[in-house]
Amino acid sequence: MESWIRAVVEAIHLSPTQAVLLLSGGASQALGWLMSVPGASSTVLEAVVPYSRNSMANLLRKIPSQFTSQKTAEEMALVAYNRALKFSTPGKKVLGVGFTGSLASSQPKRGDHRFFLSTRTHNCLRTSHVTLLKGLRDREEEDRVSSQVLVKAIADACNISVTVNESELILNESELPKISEKCYNEDEELQQLIDGQICMKIYEFSYDNLEENAERRIILPGSFNPLHEGHIKLLEIASRMCENAVQYFEISAINADKPPLSTEEIKMRVDQFRKAGKNVIISNQPYFYKKAELFPGSAFVIGADTAIRLVNPKYYGGDYNKMIEILLECKNNGTEFLVGGRTVNGVFKVLEDCEIPSELKEMFISIPEEKFRVDISSTELRKTQRNVM
Repeated sequence: MESWIRAVVEAIHLSPTQAVLLLSGGASQALGWLMSVPGASSTVLEAVVPYSRNSMANLLRKIPSQFTSQKTAEEMALVAYNRALKFSTPGKKVLGVGFTGSLASSQPKRGDHRFFLSTRTHNCLRTSHVTLLKGLRDREEEDRVSSQVLVKAIADACNISVTVNESELILNESELPKISEKCYNEDEELQQLIDGQICMKIYEFSYDNLEENAERRIILPGSFNPLHEGHIKLLEIASRMCENAVQYFEISAINADKPPLSTEEIKMRVDQFRKAGKNVIISNQPYFYKKAELFPGSAFVIGADTAIRLVNPKYYGGDYNKMIEILLECKNNGTEFLVGGRTVNGVFKVLEDCEIPSELKEMFISIPEEKFRVDISSTELRKTQRNVM
């Protein structure tokens, strides 16, 4: 490994960025460089090599019309970005990397030896296209060139100021990367979320409880229309019962039985959390079993009314076994539910009033009434605000 590559990789590992890499048809040495320099666990969340047709189709949920193309590299980077969002440590920036190449092989190729690589961050998609001179290098040398370009692209996406001279990339002038870039503003990113292209957008307005060893989130889902002190107090109390977890509120832009929130409505609700200095995630999953997939290993703070619905077969097509199967999958994902008391039909209910199946009981943890009881609700606040107006 050249000294400049080691320097770049070390800088990548020191950056606050975590990445998922999808590599097909080249750049294999880049993965070795990233993993062989100490600090790789701080950067690499996952690396997948979808080399076969079926593997690529499984990851992209379709068979690409052309495997080595800009479109395929960008789709791979988007898949990687979404996986990075799911697996990242709270407080870290995330990066998705897609690489697809057609390099020298055991049999001569009629087409160009070329590769495309894309990097996706929350606000930028950057793609490089390189066409190599045929017959100049063997497969190992072409893989090395593509690996160098990939490492440099990751460094650029991490905003690393390490200078790399193009001459060090052992490329001829005609082989220098052709780069295209798409940048997204907040409205565009939120629209991608609503359209299902990205799975979440994270707004971090507080770093008070971002500890070095905090790898878990404690999440209070809701509509927060409006956010009130009861919400804030509930999450604070629940977080004391959950060690090494970072507090987040969560709003789904997609509702099971209503139209999706508009970008303007989302931004208005997010502004509440900005003013309060609280972290909030905007997702596109209204169902808890999908939220559990989106936030593996997380603890969710819910009311007793929600706990009652969660274990009601009515919401699983009347199928008790289906309910058990779905919730056991959540359990196997490391999901827990911290349950606070809520008024249901005029009666204040706590977890102990809910009939939880025995195989699911350890997933549910009670927040004692003496620790938390606030009878105010967002619905009542909205009614009060309308009456005042």
